[in-house]
Amino acid sequence: MYIWFFICVLAVIATVPPHFLSVEHLKLQEKYGKEKGTKIGEILGLVSGWGFFFFWIGIWVSPQPRFAVPLLENLSVLVPIVDFSIPLLHFVICASFLLPGTWIAIKGVKEATLRVAETHRADKIVTTGAYSIVRHPQYLGALLAHVGISFLFSSGYSLLFTPLMVVLIYLISRKEEEELIREFEKEYEDYKEKAPMLIPRLRRG
Repeated sequence: MYIWFFICVLAVIATVPPHFLSVEHLKLQEKYGKEKGTKIGEILGLVSGWGFFFFWIGIWVSPQPRFAVPLLENLSVLVPIVDFSIPLLHFVICASFLLPGTWIAIKGVKEATLRVAETHRADKIVTTGAYSIVRHPQYLGALLAHVGISFLFSSGYSLLFTPLMVVLIYLISRKEEEELIREFEKEYEDYKEKAPMLIPRLRRG
């Protein structure tokens, strides 16, 4: 009955191996030559990155059980254009996750550039702005948005999928960092000491 949800979940998981390969810049260049290896890595990055987020959206909007937090559930925000109502508490929770998530993700893309975000290939280490808060602001923003949008659409399976998505994002982030250390060595090691991976510090030391 909910086949599209599970197809999207499997598709998200299937994009992880090519994503891993896309960030192995030195290995690809060694195997195929600098120019061809770089191009292969960029293509893999584009396909896996956009595929990951396209199917992630599918997880949010695919048919699945709907839920309602048993508080103010009779109050709702109407969306007349699509004849859709959102429980008021869900709308509040969505905004509290979606707004900061969108902000930090967009800041991260602007500071690293869209090309780096799409191809997973960095020419330098960015340590300012959103990257001074966490090392992966785009992934943090996406996770926050995931929770917010799951509440927006009252998507039960999507919300239950959150822990697995956290694991996938952690594995992707760790793989990217392993390759960044190979490429930038001590510069990235020093940066790791200054900014947390995904969870911002409440107080800076």
